[in-house]
Amino acid sequence: MNVIKNTLSMIWSVIQTMTVLDIIDILLMSYLVYLLIKLVRETRASQLIKGIFLVVLVYFLSTLIGFKSITYVTETILDVGLLAIIIMFQPEIRRALEKAGRTKLGASLFNFTDKSDELIQSWKKAIDAICESCEELSKTKTGALIVVEQQTRLGEQIESGTMMNSLPSKELFGNIFYPNTPLHDGAVIIRDGVIIAAACFLPKPQKEELINKKLGSRHRAAIGMSENSDAIVIVVSEETGQISVANNGVLTRDYTRFTLNEYLHDVILPNPQEQKNPLPVRFFKRFKGDDKK
Repeated sequence: MNVIKNTLSMIWSVIQTMTVLDIIDILLMSYLVYLLIKLVRETRASQLIKGIFLVVLVYFLSTLIGFKSITYVTETILDVGLLAIIIMFQPEIRRALEKAGRTKLGASLFNFTDKSDELIQSWKKAIDAICESCEELSKTKTGALIVVEQQTRLGEQIESGTMMNSLPSKELFGNIFYPNTPLHDGAVIIRDGVIIAAACFLPKPQKEELINKKLGSRHRAAIGMSENSDAIVIVVSEETGQISVANNGVLTRDYTRFTLNEYLHDVILPNPQEQKNPLPVRFFKRFKGDDKK
């Protein structure tokens, strides 16, 4: 009973000394906890979270009742809990940090590169070639998997394939994905409007058991790649000829040449309504006196 009274007394004393800043701090911490729960929900990490809460509950109950040995064991486990959480949740923490870096704020603060007019023209030609090729591949029901690299570099996937460094074209895509050719099995990766590699292996999706079982290996690989990066992945089904796009772990389907062209232009090319340069570039230009109004 003394433990309960002391706990309630401590809580009341904390409430009495709270300020507006403390309330804001608590709200921000609550939001971070919400994001953490949202991150680990429906993953294997959620089971680990339940286990941690169980250990904490056992610790408080054993302390309250007076079980010294159980209290000692659970207290020892909790002492190394932070390190254990970092080790166990390493994939989830990595994905969360990558997503934070891919947000508009992260991109504007740390993206020191700007898309030049030459690069924009290269991407426009590449998008036209992709859309034209997907239309032809869809008509013949030829399976295809095309990855459009964005901010996240795909070095690991590129190394798993065959280097090409070729300009995209309808004829080249047709040769690559023609059945039973050496490069047809795998993904083509496009960087800066150029086919950098073909026959590349892509990562598996995080929640493979939740994906529609009717989707084949290409669609699953597309979802997995889009979950692990900000890449845009285009899939042509060899069974139905349907064109699909995976972005941020979500697969959308039933694209035509024209809707795909519109989508890729919106996602890949810079918005003309926005400022042309990212925040760091504009700052340094102003610092040097090069930013003309």
